[in-house]
Amino acid sequence: MHSLRELQAAFACAILEQDSSGIDGSVCGGNGRERLSVYAGNVYHNLREALRAVYPVVDKLVGERFFDYAANRYIHDHPSQSGDIQRFGYTFPTFLEHFPPAASLAYLRDTATLEWLVHEAFHAADHTPFALSLLSSLASARCATLRFELHPACRLFESAFPVLKIWEVNQPDAMSDEGVNLDAGGDRLLVRRVGFAVDIQALSAAEFSMLQALHDGQSVEDAYDRALRCDPAFALGEFIERRILDSTIVGFDL
Repeated sequence: MHSLRELQAAFACAILEQDSSGIDGSVCGGNGRERLSVYAGNVYHNLREALRAVYPVVDKLVGERFFDYAANRYIHDHPSQSGDIQRFGYTFPTFLEHFPPAASLAYLRDTATLEWLVHEAFHAADHTPFALSLLSSLASARCATLRFELHPACRLFESAFPVLKIWEVNQPDAMSDEGVNLDAGGDRLLVRRVGFAVDIQALSAAEFSMLQALHDGQSVEDAYDRALRCDPAFALGEFIERRILDSTIVGFDL
């Protein structure tokens, strides 16, 4: 007789493999194989639609049939490890990178990564902004050693492809169906939630380096050094003020 844990594991395996042979003896009444097929079909459908909701641009780029095929393989090979459906699909970009039928679409992984970051930013925790006046009480000598905290709904992403343009022209409200020049150069992006919407900003190399360094826990002085390597004219004070006012920076540690 199987323990409850063994039965649950066998049932989960039967759903993923869509094969009831391992639990036929535990199904009471009716056609177990037929009933499991209906249940498994619903599970796969719901997970496919969860992926499609997070990756609508990928869906549009490859088409519904291709997306369903890729999603089915992903669901089988990378079953959900969380009870939170919002966490399902975070490794889908890496899966697409190594998915042989998508090998010719080199930009697909980064496009999917941007979509996941949009999803993460939308569902991230909120944070109370802080006032610029809090900095005025600090001696200027101490400001260099500050470590600024970025908003929990901020994400930074760098790609060799023009993924922002790919994302923009494939939005439902896009005003143009113009093509994207994949040789136009890559993007450095800040993904952040503003109110109840997600905003994607293109950054200069210096801005990206500064924010990435702050995100990594570096001091203002060290982060500024990184920005200066990209742009010797980088205006630190203006940058800090703007990023506090738009709530990209929401706190600091001494």
